[in-house]
Amino acid sequence: MFKPTIGPIIGHTTTNHARIFMRADNQGPARVFAAIRYRAAGTQQWSASIFAELGSLRDMTQVFALNNLSSDTEYEYQTGWFSPMNPVHTVNSVAELPLQWPREIYRLRTRSSQALQPRAYIVGSCRYLRMTAGIPTLPHLCDRIFASINQLIEGAQPPISATLMTGDQIYVDDLNRFAPDREYKEILSKYRAAFSQPNIQRLMAGTSTYMILDDHEIEDNWPANAERSDNELYSNAMAAYEIYQASHSPAHQLTTNDTVNRAKLEHYWYQFNDGDVEWFVTDSRTRRNLSAADRRVLDVEQEQALLTWLTNSAARVKFVVTSVMFYPDRKRLGDDAWQAFPEQRLRLLETIRTQRIRNVVFVSGDVHGSLTARLTHSEDPDFEVHTIVSSPFCNSKLLPYATASTFILDQPLVRTAAGDYQHELTSAVVSEDNFAHLLVDAGAIQVNYHDRDGKRLQSTEITLR
Repeated sequence: MFKPTIGPIIGHTTTNHARIFMRADNQGPARVFAAIRYRAAGTQQWSASIFAELGSLRDMTQVFALNNLSSDTEYEYQTGWFSPMNPVHTVNSVAELPLQWPREIYRLRTRSSQALQPRAYIVGSCRYLRMTAGIPTLPHLCDRIFASINQLIEGAQPPISATLMTGDQIYVDDLNRFAPDREYKEILSKYRAAFSQPNIQRLMAGTSTYMILDDHEIEDNWPANAERSDNELYSNAMAAYEIYQASHSPAHQLTTNDTVNRAKLEHYWYQFNDGDVEWFVTDSRTRRNLSAADRRVLDVEQEQALLTWLTNSAARVKFVVTSVMFYPDRKRLGDDAWQAFPEQRLRLLETIRTQRIRNVVFVSGDVHGSLTARLTHSEDPDFEVHTIVSSPFCNSKLLPYATASTFILDQPLVRTAAGDYQHELTSAVVSEDNFAHLLVDAGAIQVNYHDRDGKRLQSTEITLR
């Protein structure tokens, strides 16, 4: 057996379930199979192997579902692929073959079922890996920060539950002024290059990773800049996105026999929980309505699902991921974020305020700068909403970093008849490559920003109510 060419990537993980993504090489007309096995750390007996046949339709990838696991338990797993000499083999018959597994043993940890146990997460976005003629240019520069994340994870207490990548995991349009990538094969090659660098590969093989797209997985400021000729680009970009980012997410349901149903997705947004912390990861990009009559970032179905979740969830902390910034607004170039959709933003804020929903935190990236900010209401002292922005993992020299002067901070975010929504920064604005380390305990969320070498740049504490 050979080790995966991409992955493994640990995706959605619960107290008793985990999803593992991997990719094999295409062997032309020869059949290719993948396999996985696992065991509780410290034990000798491997599980029965799980096999799958791979095909070019999904770029030789598979998402394995590991079920009936124990909570808060560390597991070891091995995965690989092979092409048997006999062309008539099936998934059932290859189980009888004497296989020599790749020597790499990976580890994963299931979620704890204890509600009040402290949790920790890594958050970041925007990784600019420039490609020239299909080859990454200086790829180590954009892989360096993931080495620092791995180092932090090794000694982290509490253990890191998950990494949240909130958009622009690849830049399809990295050379869009000169030679934009539009073909399916070109976009697939970007995912393969981005996810096969050694440090990010190590990160995703040992820590569950949740992803959602932003514009650069398709085209800058999509769909505002879309033209009729972009239909094929969009189709190709989303096909690749579904393979490499959505496939291992909770957006996919399980089949009746507990395998991942990789049929066409109805939507990309999803929810997951981790004890008394819950996440709603929005699709802030592909369901937009730009018409003047009903401008919206989230389509009707998604908005209603988010409002229902906010109102009914009993989670102590509610994180809402939106790839573009919820607030504060930018002085320039703000038409791509929530700033340009004020009616829908106000509906969300009014629901949170009037329903007395506490400990709501909006998590985003996009602006190539990191910050925390607090939103209050002039006439309602009980209202408070926070935001955590983390961006970028790796910037391009062609793009500026955000600074405090980027944002409108000297006037209310929204003025209404019932009062003003007022906001303020609760941290400095980080204007360099960075990632966020979030620690959620009984009384607060601590937000630590680290530079690409792992040095802590600053810390902010968000008091829970």
